Amino acid sequence: MEVILVKDVQNCGFKDDIVKVKDGYARNFLIPKGFAVMANDSTKKILEENIKQRTHKESVIVKDAELQREKLNKTSIKIKAKVSEDSISLFGSVNSSVFSENLSKIGFDIDKKYIKLLPSSVIKQLGTYTAQIRLHRDVSANIDFEVIRE
Repeated sequence: MEVILVKDVQNCGFKDDIVKVKDGYARNFLIPKGFAVMANDSTKKILEENIKQRTHKESVIVKDAELQREKLNKTSIKIKAKVSEDSISLFGSVNSSVFSENLSKIGFDIDKKYIKLLPSSVIKQLGTYTAQIRLHRDVSANIDFEVIRE
């Protein structure tokens, strides 16, 4: 079944994408939750018109996201975490929520759902890691950060 996404859906697509999904997923999840609408001729025409009107606004948003990516690439982030005296293992963990809080302390307001920590989503040891931040559907930034002893 073809649907038009009304919002960004992780592992499915971005807003205003026409995607093909299984019938049950569309009928039981996407459409009732307001994430998508059925893709028929009239909704496709409306989508095309909306995209034409939005192209100029979109270019401005992409430029802003690229500027923000450049600023993020210039920053160095150190996250303090509690560890035992003789170990490198953390008492808790560092996840995208903690990373988002640390970004907001230095002036970047980015929602945790747009942050993906690499190599895993939860960090439990001291060291240097990478965070992938999606600023826009076409613009993302990879930032190295360090988890240090508090």
